[in-house]
Amino acid sequence: MLPRLAGRLIGLGALLAAGTAGAVTAPMLVVDVDSGKVIYSQGATDPWYPASITKLMTTYVALDMVRQGRASMDQLLTISEAAAAEPPSKMGFKPGTQLTLDNALKIIMVKSANDVAWAIGENLGGSIDGFAAQMNETAQRLGMRDSRWTNPNGLPDPRQWTSARDMAVLGRALLRDFPENRDLFSISAIQFGRAVMPNHNGLLGRYAGVDGMKTGFICSGGFNVVASANRNGRRILTVVMGQASARERDLKAADLFDYGFGQSGFGWGGQTLNDLPTSSIAAPPDMRPYICDKRRPMPTDADSSAVTAGAAAGGNADNANAQLMAAGAPPSSALAFATMNSAALRNRALPPRAPLQPVLVWTGRDPAESAIAANDDAAPAKPAAPRVKVAKPQKPAPSRSIAATGATVPQPRLLARQKPATPAAAAAFASTGPATAVIAEPKGHKAAVKPAAKPAAKDAKPAAKPAQKAEAKPASKTASKPAVKSARNKDN
Repeated sequence: MLPRLAGRLIGLGALLAAGTAGAVTAPMLVVDVDSGKVIYSQGATDPWYPASITKLMTTYVALDMVRQGRASMDQLLTISEAAAAEPPSKMGFKPGTQLTLDNALKIIMVKSANDVAWAIGENLGGSIDGFAAQMNETAQRLGMRDSRWTNPNGLPDPRQWTSARDMAVLGRALLRDFPENRDLFSISAIQFGRAVMPNHNGLLGRYAGVDGMKTGFICSGGFNVVASANRNGRRILTVVMGQASARERDLKAADLFDYGFGQSGFGWGGQTLNDLPTSSIAAPPDMRPYICDKRRPMPTDADSSAVTAGAAAGGNADNANAQLMAAGAPPSSALAFATMNSAALRNRALPPRAPLQPVLVWTGRDPAESAIAANDDAAPAKPAAPRVKVAKPQKPAPSRSIAATGATVPQPRLLARQKPATPAAAAAFASTGPATAVIAEPKGHKAAVKPAAKPAAKDAKPAAKPAQKAEAKPASKTASKPAVKSARNKDN
């Protein structure tokens, strides 16, 4: 039997009080999906708090009801006051909001929204207790002998627990019984309105071949994941529970995948999920003192992005095994997992995440009808009103004549074309010159003004007759009308 010391919790040792004379380690399991053969097992039947991987059970019950004709993917679910009151992670929908079962399942698989999972339970089961009864009945039928369910979202309840083995049984059943719905577990992100929410699963888009399934976190259970990966037509399911952070959970799962894909069928020992012995532990250990230390910020299941933050690129389990083999060490699974706690590999990082491909979700039946609701009800991001570029208020262009106000009209280009009313006015205009006109030029216009000397010299001869004509026209026709035209051009 593989030493239980191998693969212990990073930083915690793995000795956790469990209410018995013994001690437990963080559960881990690697299984071949098609055959059900166990590739690696550690504490696989020990009871554990599931957190949001509960939503895999919720999804199975919902899809099974659709298959039986008791529900449909396009039926509307209503958010109740109780659902809306569930704590985060949540969408924040208002009571009375409706959405299809199809959209609800996408949301709980990606966003892990507790309010939406609660609504699924209430609407499909008639009540939370009624839905929990269906969860327990389905679990027994599937052979999940270590599980007890009380709610559909996985929020803390001391009566609700499962095991790594049972979650592997459930994962296999989902992939086997609903192949047409496998895309539910591999959505990289959802988009609701303008908000794009990435999947909490930090392995998606980072580890080659990973195509699902679900993560979970509560203080009492630590960071859990049920993940599937496919390489060259061979599918492996990995379950990791009780890790101290999302980063450590993701790295541990990646190492388990590396080990699983590196093994041949002859090294599995012939043990199946049904052959795993029953645990001697009576109740799940409480991880809260280790995971949610009051002296540190509260960890979240959404911090998988920290996988690439501040960590140097490093090797993987395959590289570590290669080094061990070069040194003459046997490539046993115990050594493979022991390397995960070595100082040389502690700062490893998974590759950067592949670009997200968001899937649209909405409230109501039709995405067009939910456009307004998406902006009003979405909690992940406060929607803003559409940006409209509003021009700054401008002072109205002067339309009064120079003679009436004594001010310079801020239209030098037009002013230069006017004929002075009298010889005296011409002389005054010539004395100011183009400099005065340039100062009054509004921002954005070029100061194209003809020299003042020419108009003064050219118009020195006219006397009374031009004066009457100039006083009648320039003040209204020349100074007023072009100013309005200029303001319109700027607004456009």
